[in-house]
Amino acid sequence: MFGLEETETQNFKNIEKMQLKGFGNNDFVEGLKSGGNILSISNYKDINHELYIVLNQNFNFSAQIGIPVNGIIGYKFFQNYLIETNYNSKKIVVYKDIPKFRKKLESKFSVSELIIEKNKPYLLTNININNQDIETKMLIDSGSGDALWLFENQKNKIKIPKDNFNDYLGRGFTGELFGKRARIINLKINQFEFKKPLTSFPDSLAITNSRLVKDREGSIGGEILKRFNVVYDYKNSKVYFNKNQNFNEPFNFNMSGIELEHDGLQWVSEKTENSAYQKIKITLSETSEKQSEIKYKFALKPVFKISNIRKNSPADLSGLKKEDTVLEINQQQVYNYTLQEINELLKSEEGKIITIKIIRNSREQDFKFKLKSLL
Repeated sequence: MFGLEETETQNFKNIEKMQLKGFGNNDFVEGLKSGGNILSISNYKDINHELYIVLNQNFNFSAQIGIPVNGIIGYKFFQNYLIETNYNSKKIVVYKDIPKFRKKLESKFSVSELIIEKNKPYLLTNININNQDIETKMLIDSGSGDALWLFENQKNKIKIPKDNFNDYLGRGFTGELFGKRARIINLKINQFEFKKPLTSFPDSLAITNSRLVKDREGSIGGEILKRFNVVYDYKNSKVYFNKNQNFNEPFNFNMSGIELEHDGLQWVSEKTENSAYQKIKITLSETSEKQSEIKYKFALKPVFKISNIRKNSPADLSGLKKEDTVLEINQQQVYNYTLQEINELLKSEEGKIITIKIIRNSREQDFKFKLKSLL
């Protein structure tokens, strides 16, 4: 758990202090381990759930994702059920292990062996990088927004392709992550092949302090997983794949060079014709014979700021800077977008013109640039 509001009160049981490690440039973060808790998800309940609580308030996924996120569901929930992730319906479905569903899995899904180590799922895949075919042991990381992560390793012939660029990869468990992005020749999972998937290569410093399992070469993230309906069967060490309508989508990346994050909320007034909202009457003549009603609704809307900017990117060369608060994108109020919609726009097509209005030091400024592909 993380990102809890200061006003929230939680009664955790059997608490002990510990140090938590993960990707990032810092050594560790302070945390707590708590046992004997009750976790309820819909009709499913665990009466002896173990929690890890991150105390650092700066560790907060909500700003990067754009919606409130207070934790991660892990092994303890997945180990007891057949669980399907469906990206199209945006649902996680929990199934009873019954013969009828087993028959459906065997007839419609492709099955792979699932390797469980230290309570995490790993999958053997095949990649071709720099014309070298390599079998790779990959963590299945559904929380990652990237397609692939690979760890450069001379021993295993994993070398970063020459055609690459430096980029901000996101925020890890113990700090910001930087590295390179490139395209490998292909990735194969069973009979499924992905050509030229976008691949991230984190700096070696960022993974030095991580407790990687033996022979792990990288991760498979959401940009691959979203192309399937995936069913996890931890109990029998199986994972099932059935490709969906996203399967042939291209692997795009943010060509602008800017990363935006949620930076709080603001009250915004909007004109509306909905009579359910409070009416404000405006008199148009001294005799008050004519009156016009202007109706407003007041709503909390997100504020977005530039959290990172890639050096020499189109946005950087236009003059935009880290910490700029964004007001408009392409002449539309930015609060009318979700963070996901903004990211999709910045990935859309090479040559597309993007206009951005920002506020910096209480002064509004306008910028314009073209999206440019580096791969």
